[in-house]
Amino acid sequence: MANTRDRLVEAAFELFAQQGFDRTTVEEIAARAGVGRTTFFRLFPAKEAVIFPDHDALLAAVDARLAAADRTTATVAVAEAARLVLRHYLEEGEVARERYELTRTVSALRDAEIAGQRRYQRLFREHLRGWLDGPGAPLRAEVLANAVVTAHNHVLRDWLRGESSEPEAALSAALADFVPRLWSDAPRGATPGGQIVVLRSDRDVEELLPRLRRLLAE
Repeated sequence: MANTRDRLVEAAFELFAQQGFDRTTVEEIAARAGVGRTTFFRLFPAKEAVIFPDHDALLAAVDARLAAADRTTATVAVAEAARLVLRHYLEEGEVARERYELTRTVSALRDAEIAGQRRYQRLFREHLRGWLDGPGAPLRAEVLANAVVTAHNHVLRDWLRGESSEPEAALSAALADFVPRLWSDAPRGATPGGQIVVLRSDRDVEELLPRLRRLLAE
C-alpha cells in the first residue's frame, strides 16, 4: 500500500498530465490523494517539490557512502555514490520519464532541477577536497565533482529518452574513462608552469561530457 508521500506524488503527476502544471493547485493534489492541504505542506515545501525525488534522503545516502571512504578508496566510492543516485531514478521508471517531460516544458521546474544538481556537485566537491592535496587540489576537486554530476546527467537523459538500455554500464564506463585522469596529481605530459583553465558554461549539461572527453584527450 502506498504511503502518503507516494499517493501525493501519484496524484500530482496524474493532475499535471490532465490539466498542466500551472493550472493544478496544491488543494487539488491533496484532495486527489485523500489528504488535507496541511498534510501536503508537511511533506513538501511547495508544489514544485512534489515533482522531484527526496533529495535530502538521496544526498544523505551519497554523503554516507563518501564518508566511509578514504583517499585509497575514494575513486571507488565516487563511482558507487554516482551509481546510487542513478539507480534511484531507474527504479522510479515512468515517474522519472514524466518528470523529465515536465522539466523540459516548465521553466520553474527546470530551475529547481538545476538547483538540485548543484547540491550534489557541492557534496562531491567537499569530500573530494578532503581527499586531494597539493596546490591544485581545490580546482581539481571542483572539476571532478562537476564532471561526475555531468556524466550522471548525460547517462540518465540518454535512458530517459530511450536511447540507452544499459545506463549503469554507461555510467561506469564514463567514470572509468575520466576519473583516474582527473584524480592524478598532475596531468600526464604536463610541464612546469602549465595551467589548467576552467570554462563555465550555461549550456545544457548533456552537451558537456563529450567536450570534457575531447579536452582530456588533447
